[in-house]
Amino acid sequence: MKIKTPEPPSADATDFRMLENDRPGGTGTAPDKAEQSLWRAVPDAIRGSREDYTRIPLPRAIVLLAIPMMLELVMESTFGLVDIYFVGKLGPPAIAAVGLTGSVIIMVFAIVMGLSMGTTATVARRIGEGDPEAAGLAAWQAILAGVMGAAPVSLAGYLLAPDLLRWMGASPEIEAGYRYTAVLFAGSVTIFLLFLNNAIFRGSGDAVTAMRALWLANLLNIALDPLLIFGIGPFPELGLAGAALATTLGRGIGVVYQLAVLFGGRRKVSISRASMRWDGPVFWSLLRISVTGMVQFFVATAAWLGLTRIIALFGGTVLAGYTLALRLIHVAILPSWGVSNATATLVGQNLGAKRPERAERAVILTGFVNFAMLSVISLAFWQFAEPLVKVFTTDAEVVSNGVQSLKILSAGYIFGGFSMVFGQAFNGAGDTSTPAWVNFLCYWCWQLPLGYALAKPFGFGVAGVYAAVVISGATWAIIGYILFRRGSWKKFQV
Repeated sequence: MKIKTPEPPSADATDFRMLENDRPGGTGTAPDKAEQSLWRAVPDAIRGSREDYTRIPLPRAIVLLAIPMMLELVMESTFGLVDIYFVGKLGPPAIAAVGLTGSVIIMVFAIVMGLSMGTTATVARRIGEGDPEAAGLAAWQAILAGVMGAAPVSLAGYLLAPDLLRWMGASPEIEAGYRYTAVLFAGSVTIFLLFLNNAIFRGSGDAVTAMRALWLANLLNIALDPLLIFGIGPFPELGLAGAALATTLGRGIGVVYQLAVLFGGRRKVSISRASMRWDGPVFWSLLRISVTGMVQFFVATAAWLGLTRIIALFGGTVLAGYTLALRLIHVAILPSWGVSNATATLVGQNLGAKRPERAERAVILTGFVNFAMLSVISLAFWQFAEPLVKVFTTDAEVVSNGVQSLKILSAGYIFGGFSMVFGQAFNGAGDTSTPAWVNFLCYWCWQLPLGYALAKPFGFGVAGVYAAVVISGATWAIIGYILFRRGSWKKFQV
């Protein structure tokens, strides 16, 4: 018989006071202990610390989860920049082939991201319930789903690589780089398993192992890139195909590390022999959550492509300025994505522990943390927009458009601090359909038509498109807050 843990009586201040009770034999005042614990959380987050995220103070829990997730995202972005640097040595057609392949393979990531949402929600709920065996069983179902999903994707992508590039409008010289596409698709199983296994770790609260796996994969990728592309030392010179092979091998080694940890039996989630079986109800429940997660990602990505198409109507220099601004924003908001991802784990585990009020407090607290960080970033972009854009180009017209884009778009990310957190709160509860619907309403039914209307019929030009992004972001935050306060996510069954 499980004994229900009593809910703490108040909000964030209680979470700090809990330190004294959660650490037997503690001395000193509660605020002192809270402050010390929060500072200690930073090195603990990097080293790895086994904690009960349904019991420890929420500020400490956020730091322990968010910092490894931030570092994970930073490495992913760094790899992207380094990879394109080496590929760039092969010439513009090689860069174009990588770009077109990325445009196609983002559909694979939509499937993976959807499965990851379902996996994190399911594993977090079982851990919160205090049932690690059920969490291990759910983890195995996620791996089975990943392998089953990767098989047809790998086969089709490998066989149709030249056709995929041709369908994307590649010229013959770009199409000649089809081996990059073929190798990357052939190794799709490494994409599926790398991100699904990390979703398992994040759901269990083991963000450090997820970080280490991605760092290992990407560092190996960076090291192998020049060796396999240019044939340094004993390595063969494979050109563009070598870049894809380096990526696949790096991810493959990362997956081996993940599986060694999962089967090692020393983490909150372990896969035992008893776990390695098909369980229909768990598998289909995970897939049900994941499908709407895929739709959620598809809708947002397709809306972004539509927005880019509208901006392209204003010419190449405007599009170039927008692209530079978007790259700067994406790098700057990585810490906020780390905080947002931490929300999903906290919500899932606390709902599993029958502590919905604590889950709600976690969302509000992470929302304000995100709001504060993105407000500072927005102010910095507003103040230093021109020198930042000039780092990448000296073209006066591109700089002017980039500055305008950066200033207006960054204002919208103040609202994004809350919308990102609300979205991950629903996902962590397993309610992936709510963010999918809000994405559809705010992006397809509101942002795109409003952006076009403000830009063309109302004559505001590209500034109208950017204003539509800010307005739709604020709309998402408001709708998300209303749905969040209704609380139906607290009753969602996973």
